[in-house]
Amino acid sequence: MKRSSIVVGTVVAVLVAFVAAMFVYQNKKGQERTEAAKTSSASLVQFHSPTTGPADAKVTIVEFFDPSCEACRAFYPYVKSILAENPQKVRLVLRYAAFHQGSDVVVKMLEATKSQGLYWQSLEAVLKAQPDWAEHGNPQVQRVWGILQTVGLDVDKAKRDMENPRFDAILKQDAEDIAMLQVKKTPTFYVNGRPLLETNPDALRAMVLQEIKAIYP
Repeated sequence: MKRSSIVVGTVVAVLVAFVAAMFVYQNKKGQERTEAAKTSSASLVQFHSPTTGPADAKVTIVEFFDPSCEACRAFYPYVKSILAENPQKVRLVLRYAAFHQGSDVVVKMLEATKSQGLYWQSLEAVLKAQPDWAEHGNPQVQRVWGILQTVGLDVDKAKRDMENPRFDAILKQDAEDIAMLQVKKTPTFYVNGRPLLETNPDALRAMVLQEIKAIYP
């Protein structure tokens, strides 16, 4: 009986120590990201960043996303609903974190839709069809052209526009900002310059609402 009690006590002690260590580690990482955001606030938004919502909105969500990322796809409806619920107060800025194979090519495709005024329609179509083209390790990025055609894109023009070296510069700048801000995964969110430390839809909504209440009477 005493032996079993000792074993159980030891297991409990190990679990408590593990949980405590994880809490300390996560807290440390959160503090590092917060400090990185403070010292590199200029790295959050670039002039080329896709933006939706009013330019004078006082609450800005910055999302680092990868078009091949399943979590980004899952989050998108929640982000869209936050914007719809607060149409005059919140704007969204997207930054590219092309971590997955082939994502850099898809980013260029999306950028090439801007000249035809179809960026956000194209983004939604690409995310919706993500399971059809974004197989990790074997992405079928050429299928994306067919997806983009469904939103009315002139694919031939987009293919020509895609060769613009400016798109390589955009990817390079975003990669540099990712390193500066210590972004390690997608999606990664910032609200008015503060990092979202708990990546779930409810936490994002709560953080946005907190900013709205603090800024708007």
